[in-house]
Amino acid sequence: MAKVLVISGGSSGIGKATASLFAERGWRVFELSRHGKGSKVESRKTKDAVEIIHVTCDVCSEESTRKAIAEVLRQTDHIDVVISNAGYGISGSIEFTEIRDAEHQMDVNFMGAVRLTQAVLPQLRAQHGGRIIYTSSVAAALPVPYQAFYSASKAAINAMALALANEVKDFGIQVSVMMPGDVSTGFTDARDKSTAGEDVYVGANKAITTMERDERGGMRPEQMARLFYHIATCRSPRPQYVGGFSYRVLCLLDRILPKRLVNWIEYKVYS
Repeated sequence: MAKVLVISGGSSGIGKATASLFAERGWRVFELSRHGKGSKVESRKTKDAVEIIHVTCDVCSEESTRKAIAEVLRQTDHIDVVISNAGYGISGSIEFTEIRDAEHQMDVNFMGAVRLTQAVLPQLRAQHGGRIIYTSSVAAALPVPYQAFYSASKAAINAMALALANEVKDFGIQVSVMMPGDVSTGFTDARDKSTAGEDVYVGANKAITTMERDERGGMRPEQMARLFYHIATCRSPRPQYVGGFSYRVLCLLDRILPKRLVNWIEYKVYS
């Protein structure tokens, strides 16, 4: 029986690369997104075409998310791994970010993960097993100036995942977070950038330009896909993973060095 992956935000970027890798390796993949469509990849074992099944889902809607999982379970009787990957980014100063934009950032990135979690847990509990993996970000551990609400949404995911891991442990469910560093995808161009207040926060444009330059020169999404596959298939997954060696070093230094020093270094990087 083929293992089943459900992945939100699987129509582009890291999500698309991950969906493709799992399908190539024989998994039955359900890709949840608002505007995606079914696709096919070549199986690495049989060289046959393998379908990635698209299910329309808006993670900002509880009804849409629950209907999407119901559709998955109409087509299969089990779910082995759920990857909560849907998200987007906004940038701008905290002072001048519209409250509605900050709320939408949290609604998509954090509450979207909550809705997906609540929708899949009844099935995972019933089958007494499965894994949930969340896409977070190094920005959760090292918050980026002028990307505060994105950083906050990912930090919230980290906190929820650690709490959830203990809540569902007795049901045989394992929970992990993957925190990518800079990855070169369409995520950068899709960022909702606000220029409000740049006459006051004169360093904002340079900080955002630096951040986007690093993203465009970042890792390939296929690297993150391979890490997701490792988390999904290893015997005993860790609670948190960091994508990219240099970013693992940075996160280690964050735990060792005084927070004041780490924050000062970030200031110098982005100023």
